Amino acid sequence: VQLVESGGGMVQPGGSLRLSCAASGFIFSIHWMTWVRQAPGKGPEWVSSVDTGGGETFYADSVEGRFTISRDNAKNTLYLQMNSLQPEDTALYYCARATGQTGVPPRAFWGQGTQVTVSS
Repeated sequence: VQLVESGGGMVQPGGSLRLSCAASGFIFSIHWMTWVRQAPGKGPEWVSSVDTGGGETFYADSVEGRFTISRDNAKNTLYLQMNSLQPEDTALYYCARATGQTGVPPRAFWGQGTQVTVSS
C-alpha cells in the first residue's frame, strides 16, 4: 500500500484547502478509503470515509457539513475538500485504506501525511 498525500498548508480561519491522495500498490477501486488526522499531543481521529464508488460517505461530527470526501477511481486518487476551517482542524492529515465504514485503520494502511495549520 502506497499513499501519498498533498495539498496541506497554512490557512486562516474560515479558509479552505483541498487535500489529495495518490494511491498505488493495491487495487484502489475495490477498497473503501478514509481520512484520519492527528493533532499534536493527541491520538489519531477518524475524519471521513467513502465507499468504493464514491456514492456513500461518512463524516465525523466535528467535520460534518464542512468537509467533503470524494474519489476518482480512474486516477487512483482520494480527495478531501475542507471548508470553513477552524484552528481545531490543525493536524497532520493522513489518507488510509479503510478497514470499516468508520474508525481508524491500522497504521500500516496510512500514507505519510500532510500538515494542515489553521491560524490567523
